Amino acid sequence: MKLTAIIPVRAGSQRVKNKNIKPFANTTLLDIKIETLKKVQGIDDIIVSSDSQEMLKIAEEHDVNVHVRDEYFASNEVNNSDFMQNLSTIVDEGHIMYSPCTSPLLSSETITEIVSKYKNNNLRNIVTVTTQKHHMWLNGKPLNYDPTNAPNSQDLPDIYSINYGCCILSKDDLYKHKNVVVEPTFHITNEIESIDIDTEFDFIIAEFIYRMTYGI
Repeated sequence: MKLTAIIPVRAGSQRVKNKNIKPFANTTLLDIKIETLKKVQGIDDIIVSSDSQEMLKIAEEHDVNVHVRDEYFASNEVNNSDFMQNLSTIVDEGHIMYSPCTSPLLSSETITEIVSKYKNNNLRNIVTVTTQKHHMWLNGKPLNYDPTNAPNSQDLPDIYSINYGCCILSKDDLYKHKNVVVEPTFHITNEIESIDIDTEFDFIIAEFIYRMTYGI
């Protein structure tokens, strides 16, 4: 079973400008992700897919493979489904790990555990998730509790939020379903490893925790 880890990065990140190569704890999110994946057991190849020559150069400096992404698939015009389908065409065969830079606290040990679970149990799909225990509403209605008999938050049923730190599935499933979530087995990550950088606030918090964790 060949497993290729793909790190998708682009020049035009919207909410945090240049977040993948913005200074982060004396390094960058892209540098961290590449070096983390290089320590993972069970990955056969690592590919950085980008429209940015600067990011592709960083990848080459780390001695991993690169894919020059078409301008359209790095733009804001492409929808997520078409982007995911295109991502599957980067490799010729086997299985794909979708591994964005925005989870810098997801450790190589945890990713190795995920890979092992996927391979040893012949899973169709595995994704990292965060457990949520909050009183939630959707479209003006309670989602996970009865307001007339509201439980304490710790007694609420688990709701799983996909954090996309690490998702593995076959190339064929990714192409067919245009999504990294097909028939998922959930791998629950702790609060720190679940941190996903979407905003400037996320970036600041993640960098602070990263520095504290690794003594930087």
